[in-house]
Amino acid sequence: MVEIETEYYRQNAAKAIDNSVLQNALSNVQDRLGPATARMYEELPEGPGLRQKAHKIREVAINHLDILLPRLASKIRDRGGRVYFAKDAAAASAYCLKVARANQVKMVVKGKSMVTEEISLNQALETQGIEVNETDLGEYIIQLAGETPSHIIAPAIHKTRKEIAELFSLKLGIDYNEDPPILTQAARKALRKKFLEADMGLSGCNLACAQTGHITTVSNEGNIRMSTTMPKIHMAFMGMERVVAKLSDHDILFRLLSRAAAAQNMAGYVSYIGGPRTKDQLDGPDQFHLVIIDNGRSRILADPEFREALYCIRCAACLNVCPAYGKIGGHAYGYPYSGPIGAVITPLFVGINRAKDLCCGEPLCGACKKACSMDIDLPRMLLALRAKLADGDPGWGVTRANPMEKFAFRIWSLVIKNRNVYDLALRAGSLFQRLLPQKNGYIPAIPFVLKGWTQSRDIKPLAPKNFLTTWKNRKNKS
Repeated sequence: MVEIETEYYRQNAAKAIDNSVLQNALSNVQDRLGPATARMYEELPEGPGLRQKAHKIREVAINHLDILLPRLASKIRDRGGRVYFAKDAAAASAYCLKVARANQVKMVVKGKSMVTEEISLNQALETQGIEVNETDLGEYIIQLAGETPSHIIAPAIHKTRKEIAELFSLKLGIDYNEDPPILTQAARKALRKKFLEADMGLSGCNLACAQTGHITTVSNEGNIRMSTTMPKIHMAFMGMERVVAKLSDHDILFRLLSRAAAAQNMAGYVSYIGGPRTKDQLDGPDQFHLVIIDNGRSRILADPEFREALYCIRCAACLNVCPAYGKIGGHAYGYPYSGPIGAVITPLFVGINRAKDLCCGEPLCGACKKACSMDIDLPRMLLALRAKLADGDPGWGVTRANPMEKFAFRIWSLVIKNRNVYDLALRAGSLFQRLLPQKNGYIPAIPFVLKGWTQSRDIKPLAPKNFLTTWKNRKNKS
Protein backbone atom coordinates (compact mmCIF):
# COMPACT_ATOMS: atom_id res chain seq x y z
CA MET A 1 0.00 0.00 0.00
CA VAL A 2 0.98 3.65 -0.38
CA GLU A 3 3.51 4.75 2.21
CA ILE A 4 1.84 7.32 4.46
CA GLU A 5 4.24 9.82 6.02
CA THR A 6 1.87 12.54 7.17
CA GLU A 7 3.38 12.39 10.67
CA TYR A 8 6.60 13.89 9.27
CA TYR A 9 4.94 16.94 7.75
CA ARG A 10 6.79 19.43 9.97
CA GLN A 11 10.21 17.85 9.43
CA ASN A 12 9.69 17.49 5.69
CA ALA A 13 8.43 21.05 5.41
CA ALA A 14 11.51 22.37 7.23
CA LYS A 15 13.80 20.46 4.85
CA ALA A 16 11.91 21.77 1.82
CA ILE A 17 12.19 25.38 2.96
CA ASP A 18 15.96 24.98 3.17
CA ASN A 19 16.11 23.54 -0.37
CA SER A 20 16.91 26.50 -2.62
CA VAL A 21 16.47 24.47 -5.83
CA LEU A 22 12.97 23.43 -4.79
CA GLN A 23 12.13 27.00 -3.80
CA ASN A 24 13.08 28.27 -7.25
CA ALA A 25 11.06 25.54 -8.97
CA LEU A 26 7.96 26.16 -6.87
CA SER A 27 8.22 29.91 -7.34
CA ASN A 28 8.48 29.49 -11.09
CA VAL A 29 5.36 27.30 -11.28
CA GLN A 30 3.29 29.59 -9.09
CA ASP A 31 4.43 32.78 -10.81
CA ARG A 32 3.57 31.29 -14.19
CA LEU A 33 0.42 29.23 -13.70
CA GLY A 34 -1.35 31.06 -10.87
CA PRO A 35 -1.82 34.44 -12.64
CA ALA A 36 -2.30 32.75 -16.04
CA THR A 37 -5.23 30.69 -14.75
CA ALA A 38 -6.85 33.79 -13.24
CA ARG A 39 -6.62 35.52 -16.64
CA MET A 40 -8.11 32.47 -18.37
CA TYR A 41 -11.12 32.60 -16.04
CA GLU A 42 -11.67 36.27 -16.92
CA GLU A 43 -11.51 35.48 -20.65
CA LEU A 44 -14.25 32.84 -20.48
CA PRO A 45 -17.28 33.86 -22.60
CA GLU A 46 -19.43 33.39 -19.49
CA GLY A 47 -16.84 35.09 -17.27
CA PRO A 48 -15.35 33.73 -14.01
CA GLY A 49 -18.89 33.14 -12.73
CA LEU A 50 -18.86 29.87 -14.69
CA ARG A 51 -17.03 28.42 -11.68
CA GLN A 52 -20.15 28.85 -9.55
CA LYS A 53 -22.21 27.06 -12.20
CA ALA A 54 -19.65 24.24 -12.20
CA HIS A 55 -19.94 24.09 -8.41
CA LYS A 56 -23.68 23.51 -8.72
CA ILE A 57 -23.12 20.85 -11.40
CA ARG A 58 -20.76 18.99 -9.10
CA GLU A 59 -23.16 19.34 -6.17
CA VAL A 60 -26.00 17.77 -8.15
CA ALA A 61 -23.79 14.95 -9.43
CA ILE A 62 -22.35 14.09 -6.01
CA ASN A 63 -25.82 14.08 -4.48
CA HIS A 64 -27.00 11.61 -7.14
CA LEU A 65 -24.11 9.17 -7.43
CA ASP A 66 -26.52 6.35 -6.62
CA ILE A 67 -28.23 7.06 -9.97
CA LEU A 68 -25.34 8.25 -12.13
CA LEU A 69 -22.81 5.50 -11.43
CA PRO A 70 -25.15 2.59 -12.29
CA ARG A 71 -26.21 4.44 -15.45
CA LEU A 72 -22.59 4.94 -16.49
CA ALA A 73 -21.79 1.28 -15.81
CA SER A 74 -24.84 0.06 -17.70
CA LYS A 75 -24.00 2.01 -20.86
CA ILE A 76 -20.37 0.84 -20.84
CA ARG A 77 -21.45 -2.78 -20.36
CA ASP A 78 -23.89 -2.45 -23.24
CA ARG A 79 -20.90 -1.66 -25.48
CA GLY A 80 -18.98 -4.70 -24.32
CA GLY A 81 -16.96 -3.00 -21.59
CA ARG A 82 -16.58 -4.36 -18.09
CA VAL A 83 -17.13 -2.32 -14.94
CA TYR A 84 -15.92 -3.24 -11.47
CA PHE A 85 -16.82 -1.36 -8.29
CA ALA A 86 -13.87 -1.53 -5.89
CA LYS A 87 -14.58 -0.99 -2.20
CA ASP A 88 -10.97 -0.12 -1.39
CA ALA A 89 -7.42 -0.02 -2.72
CA ALA A 90 -6.85 -3.72 -2.15
CA ALA A 91 -9.96 -4.69 -4.13
CA ALA A 92 -9.00 -2.41 -7.04
CA SER A 93 -5.47 -3.82 -7.23
CA ALA A 94 -6.74 -7.39 -6.87
CA TYR A 95 -9.11 -6.95 -9.81
CA CYS A 96 -6.31 -5.57 -11.98
CA LEU A 97 -4.08 -8.50 -11.07
CA LYS A 98 -6.89 -10.97 -11.77
CA VAL A 99 -7.36 -9.60 -15.28
CA ALA A 100 -3.59 -9.48 -15.82
CA ARG A 101 -3.15 -13.13 -14.82
CA ALA A 102 -6.08 -14.27 -16.96
CA ASN A 103 -4.49 -12.61 -19.99
CA GLN A 104 -0.87 -13.52 -19.16
CA VAL A 105 0.16 -9.88 -18.92
CA LYS A 106 3.88 -9.34 -18.46
CA MET A 107 4.23 -5.64 -19.23
CA VAL A 108 1.92 -2.62 -18.85
CA VAL A 109 2.15 0.99 -20.00
CA LYS A 110 0.45 3.56 -17.85
CA GLY A 111 -0.89 7.05 -18.39
CA LYS A 112 -0.69 9.59 -15.59
CA SER A 113 -3.17 8.81 -12.80
CA MET A 114 -3.30 10.13 -9.25
CA VAL A 115 -5.89 7.59 -8.12
CA THR A 116 -3.48 4.75 -9.00
CA GLU A 117 -0.89 6.51 -6.83
CA GLU A 118 -3.50 6.53 -4.07
CA ILE A 119 -4.02 2.76 -4.29
CA SER A 120 -0.32 1.90 -4.93
CA LEU A 121 -1.17 0.04 -8.12
CA ASN A 122 2.40 0.07 -9.46
CA GLN A 123 3.74 -1.70 -6.38
CA ALA A 124 0.93 -4.28 -6.47
CA LEU A 125 1.74 -5.19 -10.07
CA GLU A 126 5.50 -5.16 -9.64
CA THR A 127 5.37 -7.51 -6.65
CA GLN A 128 3.72 -10.03 -8.99
CA GLY A 129 6.49 -9.71 -11.55
CA ILE A 130 4.64 -7.42 -13.96
CA GLU A 131 6.72 -4.61 -15.47
CA VAL A 132 5.06 -1.19 -15.11
CA ASN A 133 6.10 1.72 -17.34
CA GLU A 134 4.96 5.25 -16.60
CA THR A 135 4.57 7.10 -19.92
CA ASP A 136 3.90 10.69 -18.85
CA LEU A 137 7.30 12.39 -19.08
CA GLY A 138 7.16 13.75 -15.54
CA GLU A 139 5.96 10.44 -14.10
CA TYR A 140 8.60 8.60 -16.16
CA ILE A 141 11.33 10.79 -14.66
CA ILE A 142 10.28 10.18 -11.06
CA GLN A 143 9.78 6.46 -11.74
CA LEU A 144 13.37 6.24 -12.95
CA ALA A 145 14.41 8.17 -9.83
CA GLY A 146 12.37 5.92 -7.52
CA GLU A 147 10.38 8.86 -6.16
CA THR A 148 6.76 9.96 -5.87
CA PRO A 149 4.94 12.90 -7.53
CA SER A 150 5.43 16.32 -5.95
CA HIS A 151 2.55 18.00 -7.82
CA ILE A 152 -0.80 16.72 -9.07
CA ILE A 153 -0.20 17.69 -12.71
CA ALA A 154 3.55 18.39 -12.74
CA PRO A 155 5.01 15.44 -10.83
CA ALA A 156 8.70 16.23 -11.48
CA ILE A 157 8.82 19.98 -10.83
CA HIS A 158 11.28 19.36 -8.00
CA LYS A 159 13.85 17.98 -10.47
CA THR A 160 16.48 20.22 -12.08
CA ARG A 161 17.61 19.86 -15.68
CA LYS A 162 20.99 18.66 -14.43
CA GLU A 163 19.41 15.98 -12.23
CA ILE A 164 17.31 14.72 -15.12
CA ALA A 165 20.32 14.67 -17.44
CA GLU A 166 22.29 12.61 -14.90
CA LEU A 167 19.33 10.30 -14.36
CA PHE A 168 18.80 9.66 -18.07
CA SER A 169 22.51 9.09 -18.60
CA LEU A 170 22.54 6.50 -15.81
CA LYS A 171 19.21 4.76 -16.52
CA LEU A 172 18.91 5.06 -20.31
CA GLY A 173 22.59 4.77 -21.15
CA ILE A 174 22.75 7.98 -23.19
CA ASP A 175 25.51 10.58 -23.20
CA TYR A 176 25.10 13.31 -20.60
CA ASN A 177 23.15 16.20 -22.10
CA GLU A 178 21.03 18.89 -20.47
CA ASP A 179 19.19 19.95 -23.64
CA PRO A 180 15.41 19.39 -23.04
CA PRO A 181 14.58 18.32 -26.64
CA ILE A 182 17.35 15.72 -26.56
CA LEU A 183 16.21 14.42 -23.17
CA THR A 184 12.61 14.28 -24.37
CA GLN A 185 13.63 12.41 -27.50
CA ALA A 186 15.55 9.89 -25.39
CA ALA A 187 12.46 9.23 -23.27
CA ARG A 188 10.29 8.96 -26.36
CA LYS A 189 12.64 6.42 -27.94
CA ALA A 190 12.74 4.31 -24.78
CA LEU A 191 8.97 4.40 -24.31
CA ARG A 192 8.05 3.74 -27.95
CA LYS A 193 9.35 0.20 -27.61
CA LYS A 194 7.30 -0.26 -24.44
CA PHE A 195 4.12 0.90 -26.17
CA LEU A 196 4.62 -1.65 -28.91
CA GLU A 197 5.34 -4.54 -26.53
CA ALA A 198 2.85 -3.85 -23.72
CA ASP A 199 0.12 -6.38 -23.00
CA MET A 200 -2.07 -3.96 -21.05
CA GLY A 201 -2.60 -0.21 -20.89
CA LEU A 202 -3.62 1.57 -17.68
CA SER A 203 -5.04 5.06 -17.28
CA GLY A 204 -6.90 7.28 -14.93
CA CYS A 205 -10.10 9.15 -15.72
CA ASN A 206 -10.44 12.92 -15.71
CA LEU A 207 -14.22 12.94 -16.08
CA ALA A 208 -17.05 10.54 -16.89
CA CYS A 209 -20.50 11.19 -18.32
CA ALA A 210 -23.48 9.07 -17.29
CA GLN A 211 -25.68 10.27 -20.17
CA THR A 212 -23.29 9.05 -22.88
CA GLY A 213 -21.55 6.31 -20.91
CA HIS A 214 -17.97 7.35 -21.55
CA ILE A 215 -14.86 8.45 -19.69
CA THR A 216 -12.55 11.27 -20.79
CA THR A 217 -8.78 11.42 -20.53
CA VAL A 218 -6.67 14.49 -21.31
CA SER A 219 -2.96 15.00 -21.79
CA ASN A 220 -0.50 17.21 -23.63
CA GLU A 221 1.89 14.47 -24.70
CA GLY A 222 -0.30 11.87 -26.42
CA ASN A 223 1.00 9.18 -24.10
CA ILE A 224 -2.40 8.38 -22.61
CA ARG A 225 -3.91 7.87 -26.04
CA MET A 226 -1.14 5.44 -26.95
CA SER A 227 -1.46 3.65 -23.60
CA THR A 228 -5.19 3.17 -24.09
CA THR A 229 -5.31 2.21 -27.78
CA MET A 230 -2.18 0.19 -28.59
CA PRO A 231 -2.32 -2.65 -25.99
CA LYS A 232 -5.04 -5.28 -26.34
CA ILE A 233 -6.39 -4.50 -22.88
CA HIS A 234 -7.23 -1.07 -21.46
CA MET A 235 -8.09 -0.70 -17.79
CA ALA A 236 -9.12 2.73 -16.49
CA PHE A 237 -9.26 3.66 -12.81
CA MET A 238 -11.75 6.26 -11.64
CA GLY A 239 -12.62 7.75 -8.28
CA MET A 240 -16.37 7.26 -7.81
CA GLU A 241 -16.92 11.02 -7.63
CA ARG A 242 -15.66 11.82 -11.15
CA VAL A 243 -18.99 11.40 -12.94
CA VAL A 244 -21.41 14.06 -14.19
CA ALA A 245 -24.98 13.66 -15.39
CA LYS A 246 -25.06 15.24 -18.86
CA LEU A 247 -22.72 15.96 -21.73
CA SER A 248 -23.46 19.68 -21.38
CA ASP A 249 -22.28 19.50 -17.76
CA HIS A 250 -19.21 17.57 -18.85
CA ASP A 251 -18.40 20.31 -21.38
CA ILE A 252 -18.39 23.05 -18.73
CA LEU A 253 -16.19 21.10 -16.32
CA PHE A 254 -13.81 20.09 -19.09
CA ARG A 255 -13.33 23.69 -20.23
CA LEU A 256 -12.58 24.77 -16.69
CA LEU A 257 -10.25 21.82 -16.12
CA SER A 258 -7.98 22.76 -19.02
CA ARG A 259 -7.82 26.40 -17.95
CA ALA A 260 -7.22 25.64 -14.29
CA ALA A 261 -4.64 22.90 -14.82
CA ALA A 262 -2.38 24.46 -17.44
CA ALA A 263 -3.94 27.81 -18.47
CA GLN A 264 -5.04 26.28 -21.80
CA ASN A 265 -8.27 26.56 -23.75
CA MET A 266 -7.92 22.90 -24.61
CA ALA A 267 -5.49 20.11 -23.74
CA GLY A 268 -3.42 18.73 -26.61
CA TYR A 269 -4.96 15.25 -26.61
CA VAL A 270 -8.52 14.45 -25.55
CA SER A 271 -9.97 10.93 -25.68
CA TYR A 272 -13.58 9.86 -25.16
CA ILE A 273 -13.69 6.16 -24.28
CA GLY A 274 -16.79 4.07 -23.74
CA GLY A 275 -15.78 0.49 -24.43
CA PRO A 276 -13.53 -1.81 -26.49
CA ARG A 277 -13.09 -1.26 -30.22
CA THR A 278 -15.86 -2.46 -32.48
CA LYS A 279 -15.42 -4.70 -35.52
CA ASP A 280 -15.31 -1.75 -37.91
CA GLN A 281 -12.57 0.05 -35.93
CA LEU A 282 -8.89 -0.51 -36.67
CA ASP A 283 -7.55 1.01 -33.45
CA GLY A 284 -8.38 0.35 -29.84
CA PRO A 285 -8.26 -2.45 -27.28
CA ASP A 286 -10.07 -5.76 -27.45
CA GLN A 287 -11.00 -5.39 -23.77
CA PHE A 288 -12.02 -2.30 -21.83
CA HIS A 289 -12.30 -2.37 -18.04
CA LEU A 290 -13.42 0.52 -15.83
CA VAL A 291 -12.59 0.23 -12.13
CA ILE A 292 -14.69 2.64 -10.04
CA ILE A 293 -13.00 3.16 -6.68
CA ASP A 294 -14.52 4.06 -3.33
CA ASN A 295 -11.57 3.78 -0.91
CA GLY A 296 -13.07 6.08 1.73
CA ARG A 297 -15.12 8.32 -0.55
CA SER A 298 -18.46 6.96 0.70
CA ARG A 299 -17.56 8.07 4.19
CA ILE A 300 -16.86 11.59 2.94
CA LEU A 301 -20.08 11.51 0.92
CA ALA A 302 -22.06 10.64 4.06
CA ASP A 303 -20.79 13.73 5.91
CA PRO A 304 -22.50 16.98 4.75
CA GLU A 305 -19.64 18.97 6.29
CA PHE A 306 -17.01 17.45 3.97
CA ARG A 307 -19.05 16.24 0.98
CA GLU A 308 -17.93 19.32 -0.94
CA ALA A 309 -14.39 17.89 -1.08
CA LEU A 310 -15.69 15.34 -3.61
CA TYR A 311 -16.46 18.15 -6.07
CA CYS A 312 -12.71 18.35 -6.82
CA ILE A 313 -11.58 17.33 -10.33
CA ARG A 314 -7.83 17.46 -9.44
CA CYS A 315 -6.97 20.44 -11.63
CA ALA A 316 -4.25 21.48 -9.13
CA ALA A 317 -5.16 25.18 -9.40
CA CYS A 318 -5.15 25.43 -5.60
CA LEU A 319 -1.55 24.19 -5.47
CA ASN A 320 -0.48 26.88 -7.91
CA VAL A 321 -1.58 29.73 -5.63
CA CYS A 322 -1.18 28.30 -2.10
CA PRO A 323 1.56 30.09 -0.10
CA ALA A 324 2.18 26.96 2.00
CA TYR A 325 2.57 24.62 -0.97
CA GLY A 326 4.70 27.28 -2.67
CA LYS A 327 7.28 26.91 0.10
CA ILE A 328 7.19 23.23 1.02
CA GLY A 329 6.18 21.38 -2.18
CA GLY A 330 4.23 18.15 -2.46
CA HIS A 331 6.50 15.63 -0.77
CA ALA A 332 6.10 17.34 2.61
CA TYR A 333 2.45 16.24 2.76
CA GLY A 334 3.38 12.56 2.95
CA TYR A 335 0.58 11.33 0.69
CA PRO A 336 -0.14 11.51 -3.06
CA TYR A 337 -2.48 14.50 -2.68
CA SER A 338 -0.85 17.76 -1.67
CA GLY A 339 -1.67 21.44 -1.41
CA PRO A 340 -4.96 22.73 0.05
CA ILE A 341 -7.04 19.90 -1.43
CA GLY A 342 -4.55 17.39 -0.03
CA ALA A 343 -4.74 19.07 3.37
CA VAL A 344 -8.50 18.42 3.35
CA ILE A 345 -8.88 14.96 1.80
CA THR A 346 -5.74 13.30 3.16
CA PRO A 347 -6.90 13.54 6.81
CA LEU A 348 -10.29 12.18 5.73
CA PHE A 349 -8.61 9.25 3.96
CA VAL A 350 -5.86 8.30 6.42
CA GLY A 351 -7.15 9.66 9.75
CA ILE A 352 -7.61 13.21 11.00
CA ASN A 353 -5.32 12.77 14.00
CA ARG A 354 -2.67 11.08 11.88
CA ALA A 355 -2.63 13.94 9.35
CA LYS A 356 -3.42 16.76 11.77
CA ASP A 357 -0.46 18.93 10.77
CA LEU A 358 -1.64 19.13 7.15
CA CYS A 359 -4.85 21.03 7.86
CA CYS A 360 -3.13 23.13 10.51
CA GLY A 361 -0.32 24.06 8.11
CA GLU A 362 -2.53 25.93 5.63
CA PRO A 363 -2.76 29.73 6.03
CA LEU A 364 -6.54 30.11 5.41
CA CYS A 365 -5.84 33.06 3.11
CA GLY A 366 -8.62 32.07 0.70
CA ALA A 367 -6.41 31.98 -2.40
CA CYS A 368 -7.32 28.32 -3.01
CA LYS A 369 -11.06 29.03 -3.16
CA LYS A 370 -10.51 31.94 -5.52
CA ALA A 371 -8.43 29.76 -7.86
CA CYS A 372 -10.48 26.54 -7.61
CA SER A 373 -12.14 25.66 -10.90
CA MET A 374 -15.10 24.20 -8.99
CA ASP A 375 -15.27 27.08 -6.45
CA ILE A 376 -14.82 24.66 -3.54
CA ASP A 377 -14.70 26.27 -0.10
CA LEU A 378 -11.49 24.61 1.07
CA PRO A 379 -10.87 27.13 3.92
CA ARG A 380 -14.21 26.20 5.46
CA MET A 381 -13.32 22.51 5.50
CA LEU A 382 -9.83 23.21 6.83
CA LEU A 383 -11.43 25.04 9.74
CA ALA A 384 -13.87 22.16 10.25
CA LEU A 385 -10.96 19.73 10.50
CA ARG A 386 -9.24 22.00 13.03
CA ALA A 387 -12.44 22.14 15.07
CA LYS A 388 -12.53 18.34 15.22
CA LEU A 389 -8.93 18.29 16.38
CA ALA A 390 -9.77 20.82 19.09
CA ASP A 391 -12.95 19.16 20.35
CA GLY A 392 -12.67 15.55 19.19
CA ASP A 393 -15.22 13.70 17.08
CA PRO A 394 -16.26 10.08 17.79
CA GLY A 395 -17.83 9.77 14.34
CA TRP A 396 -14.47 10.29 12.65
CA GLY A 397 -12.53 8.65 15.48
CA VAL A 398 -10.82 11.93 16.37
CA THR A 399 -9.33 12.57 19.80
CA ARG A 400 -8.34 16.02 20.97
CA ALA A 401 -4.94 16.84 19.53
CA ASN A 402 -4.00 19.08 22.47
CA PRO A 403 -6.22 18.83 25.58
CA MET A 404 -4.16 21.45 27.41
CA GLU A 405 -4.75 23.96 24.62
CA LYS A 406 -8.50 23.43 24.95
CA PHE A 407 -8.22 23.91 28.73
CA ALA A 408 -6.22 27.12 28.24
CA PHE A 409 -8.85 28.60 25.92
CA ARG A 410 -11.59 27.74 28.38
CA ILE A 411 -9.71 29.66 31.08
CA TRP A 412 -9.20 32.53 28.64
CA SER A 413 -12.93 32.53 27.88
CA LEU A 414 -13.74 32.87 31.57
CA VAL A 415 -11.16 35.64 31.98
CA ILE A 416 -12.46 37.86 29.16
CA LYS A 417 -16.06 37.53 30.39
CA ASN A 418 -15.23 39.29 33.68
CA ARG A 419 -13.83 42.84 33.51
CA ASN A 420 -12.15 42.70 36.92
CA VAL A 421 -10.57 39.32 36.27
CA TYR A 422 -9.44 40.54 32.84
CA ASP A 423 -7.75 43.63 34.32
CA LEU A 424 -6.08 41.46 36.96
CA ALA A 425 -4.78 39.11 34.25
CA LEU A 426 -3.36 42.06 32.32
CA ARG A 427 -1.57 43.38 35.40
CA ALA A 428 -0.16 39.90 36.09
CA GLY A 429 1.00 39.63 32.49
CA SER A 430 2.60 43.08 32.69
CA LEU A 431 4.56 42.01 35.77
CA PHE A 432 5.57 38.65 34.27
CA GLN A 433 6.94 40.22 31.09
CA ARG A 434 9.48 42.15 33.14
CA LEU A 435 11.23 38.82 33.75
CA LEU A 436 11.60 38.27 30.00
CA PRO A 437 14.51 39.55 27.89
CA GLN A 438 13.79 42.58 25.72
CA LYS A 439 15.54 43.85 22.60
CA ASN A 440 14.81 47.17 20.87
CA GLY A 441 11.50 47.43 22.66
CA TYR A 442 10.38 43.90 21.73
CA ILE A 443 10.32 40.52 23.47
CA PRO A 444 12.40 38.08 21.36
CA ALA A 445 11.52 34.89 23.25
CA ILE A 446 8.71 33.56 25.46
CA PRO A 447 9.36 30.31 27.36
CA PHE A 448 7.34 27.16 27.90
CA VAL A 449 4.15 26.40 25.95
CA LEU A 450 3.98 29.90 24.46
CA LYS A 451 7.41 29.72 22.81
CA GLY A 452 5.83 29.20 19.40
CA TRP A 453 4.65 32.82 19.39
CA THR A 454 8.25 34.03 19.20
CA GLN A 455 9.75 31.22 17.14
CA SER A 456 9.90 33.35 13.98
CA ARG A 457 9.12 36.86 15.24
CA ASP A 458 9.56 39.26 18.14
CA ILE A 459 6.43 40.55 19.86
CA LYS A 460 5.51 43.89 21.37
CA PRO A 461 5.24 43.88 25.18
CA LEU A 462 2.01 44.78 26.93
CA ALA A 463 1.52 48.52 27.28
CA PRO A 464 1.99 49.98 30.77
CA LYS A 465 -1.66 51.09 30.71
CA ASN A 466 -4.52 49.44 28.88
CA PHE A 467 -6.74 51.31 26.44
CA LEU A 468 -9.68 51.71 28.84
CA THR A 469 -7.50 53.34 31.52
CA THR A 470 -5.91 55.65 28.94
CA TRP A 471 -9.35 56.63 27.63
CA LYS A 472 -10.67 57.40 31.12
CA ASN A 473 -7.66 59.57 31.90
CA ARG A 474 -8.13 61.42 28.60
CA LYS A 475 -11.76 62.14 29.41
CA ASN A 476 -10.91 63.31 32.94
CA LYS A 477 -8.30 65.75 31.59
CA SER A 478 -10.78 67.22 29.14
